[in-house]
Amino acid sequence: MAEIHGTYDPRFSKVAEALADSLDGDDVGASAAVHVGDEPVVDIWGGHLDEARSLPWQRDTITSVWSTTKTMTALCALILADRGDLDLDAPVARYWPEFAAAGKHDVRVRHLLGHTAGLPDWDEPTTLADMYAWSPATSRLAAQTPRWQPGTAAGYHSLTYGFLIGEVVRRLTGRSLGTFFAEEVAGPLGADFHIGVPAEHDHRVAPLLAAPDGDRPEGFALGVSDANTADWRRAGNPTVGGFGNARSVGAVQSVLASGGTYRGVRLLSAAGCERVLEEQFNGEDRLLGTPIRWGLGYRLEGRTCSWGGWGGSLVLVDLDLRMTVSYVMNQILWEDGYSRALAIVLAAYDGVAAGSQHRQNG
Repeated sequence: MAEIHGTYDPRFSKVAEALADSLDGDDVGASAAVHVGDEPVVDIWGGHLDEARSLPWQRDTITSVWSTTKTMTALCALILADRGDLDLDAPVARYWPEFAAAGKHDVRVRHLLGHTAGLPDWDEPTTLADMYAWSPATSRLAAQTPRWQPGTAAGYHSLTYGFLIGEVVRRLTGRSLGTFFAEEVAGPLGADFHIGVPAEHDHRVAPLLAAPDGDRPEGFALGVSDANTADWRRAGNPTVGGFGNARSVGAVQSVLASGGTYRGVRLLSAAGCERVLEEQFNGEDRLLGTPIRWGLGYRLEGRTCSWGGWGGSLVLVDLDLRMTVSYVMNQILWEDGYSRALAIVLAAYDGVAAGSQHRQNG
């Protein structure tokens, strides 16, 4: 069995078993964390940084989490809304006047958060270079016509999400979303998550490992190898460019599970946390091709909110149980990639059930 490092409450031993099973299977290196309220009850890691399995995954290893970054971007918007600085029901054009072009004067901020704005991609083919050019990318989105009437349908904004919300945040605060996140979220929480990785952290970054069936799915503009460059790390793409580990992902998102406070640092009110559950869409997503309930930046199932990253990373927040479960890895898998994270989540729920049974018996 793979060696697991870190600490965990004995009630959550199945989480450690699930991570070990994953490392004995498809995983190369990975970390998992569970927070109950703002208390870390699981903080574990194991495996390696490289396919040759010669360099061990360390406590402070971080890696690209792709679209798990979107949960950080959404949280920034929720924080600004809770402060009264950002009105989620306001037209986007209130903050970004150029956005009103091509019939978008009635597109609301909440439409951006809920993937219902009708701008799931750029009209012209997108290249990697385009992802590094913020102003041209956002100007193109401002000029586009929505592909459907905003608010009436959903289509996962896989690459445009962070550009849309990030530009609103930039217009409102004068800071890029990555800078706002660092100064207002990660910094106060002491969370090792970065939307834009400073060069001094490069030595801690685990390269992503391409899936056995290729660097990228057919037709995709981006590949796994693109995330392994210094340019990508510096870019601070708030859609898919975040770097962290399970501990830091869980620490940030557990703010939602613990009523807005993490270890004495308040980022949201309790009511502000509840807003994540405001349903924006319930039906078949036009881009994903599957049924989904979108809240304000997260997928909703009951009173849980979650989202994951390309190839396997995931964070889930259960507001009733006050539990946050997170999983981050370096081995990308296109087929069944989320089964590893699902095993971690189910094991965490087993731990909560075990704790409840223990209290009843006690």
